[in-house]
This record gives sequence, structure tokens and C-alpha cells, in this order.
Amino acid sequence: MSNKLEILREYQQASSKLDQLKSQEAQIIHSDPKETKDTVVIRPQFGNEMHHLNEECMQLNMILEAMDASED
Repeated sequence: MSNKLEILREYQQASSKLDQLKSQEAQIIHSDPKETKDTVVIRPQFGNEMHHLNEECMQLNMILEAMDASED
């Protein structure tokens, strides 16, 4: 099994990539020139990848929390 620093590095990389994808999605929504007061429906372009990264971050976070708890 990987050591704590490797897991933390993986978590940071996945979290950073997730943040990048979220920013890209937000830019796409804000760059849409429509001037309307209608409801905006967001259809993520990176939905599957964001879902996968979110799951990975949650799992890595649980591992890190368990490692911290075992150190106490």
C-alpha cells in the first residue's frame, strides 16, 4: 500500500484537476452570449470525468482520515 505522502499527492492532483474542470465548465456557461432571464440549464461537458474525480477524492480523503485516526 502507498504511504501517506503518496496518497496525499494523489488526492491533491485529483482535486486540482477537478477544480480545473469546474472552472472550465463555469467559463463555458459565462461565455454564452445569451442575454435572457430564462432558467439556465447546465449540461456539463466534463460530467463523467468530474464524477470520477469526485469519487476518487472522496476515497482518498477517507484513506487519509483513517491513517490520521490510526496515528492517534
